[in-house]
Amino acid sequence: MNRREFSQGALATLAVAMAQRVNAQAAPYPNHTVKIIAPVAPGGGVDMTARTVAERLQRALGQTFIVENMSGGGGVIASTATMRAAPDGYTLMLGYVATHGTNPAMRNIPYNAVKDFTAIAMVAGTPNVLVVGSGVAANNVKDFVALAKKSSLSFGTSGQGSLTHLLVEQFKLAADFQATHAPYRGIAPAITDVLGGQTQFMMPGLAAALQHIKGGKLRPLAVTGSKRHPTLPDVPTFEELGYKGFTAVQWYGIVGPAKMPPAIVARLNEEINKAIATPELRERLSAEALEPMAMTSSEFAAFIAAEVDRWTKLVRERNIEMNT
Repeated sequence: MNRREFSQGALATLAVAMAQRVNAQAAPYPNHTVKIIAPVAPGGGVDMTARTVAERLQRALGQTFIVENMSGGGGVIASTATMRAAPDGYTLMLGYVATHGTNPAMRNIPYNAVKDFTAIAMVAGTPNVLVVGSGVAANNVKDFVALAKKSSLSFGTSGQGSLTHLLVEQFKLAADFQATHAPYRGIAPAITDVLGGQTQFMMPGLAAALQHIKGGKLRPLAVTGSKRHPTLPDVPTFEELGYKGFTAVQWYGIVGPAKMPPAIVARLNEEINKAIATPELRERLSAEALEPMAMTSSEFAAFIAAEVDRWTKLVRERNIEMNT
């Protein structure tokens, strides 16, 4: 083959490659496998929600959606990988209150939770619930606050700077009492110790505490959110009791890298909102004490910005640091 023939062959190969690329870009989304990163180890609410969304999108869009678990750094590793991915709709993430709320308020992280991501669709949320162990002499929030002001109580959390920690700090500030923080590596050991009496109270997500509440081992006193939860209809909200600003929930939503194509964002948002409106999925979420939280992409973006602002303000007011 002479130089001219080689050049013509190379140009032809390049032309074919470019044509294939253009055709792939022009093809309807999605035209190959989509990855949803779950920023946790397998199991638990975050992982379950990611897999539920993947299953529904695969069914609706006729393409493979896989879940890749990427734990570590409290969600920072997964969030950073998502931020750095191509904004083409083929790498998504199940974001939640840690990755896009409390982490930005508490930690020096390599991403901006608002600017470095595309907010695609909120999925669902579960309130946090103030619970006390069976040995604590308080049947309502009023009695609990009175007890806390005259006793030395301690509370467990899933870690320094977690939502379960920051909510108690918010409650301590609002009710004007002190208590000792006992951070754990996850919510399960924190619940174990309040059950055993090593700590006296905590504010876990309802999904994590529900079986112990039903079993009578944990006593629920109040829930966060704007309304009572259907699973605990007799338990008042903090708002009802006069504690304003306790609307936070453990939430889960789909995000992607910044600058995703609007048409892809709109398609994903539409299909996710359709899915969480179905009786089948509502029942599945309800079994995990989760309630659908349908939003437009712009509403979800505003929600994330408000979460970051909310927790940043509280951290500054309470002078909370990761190393304390």
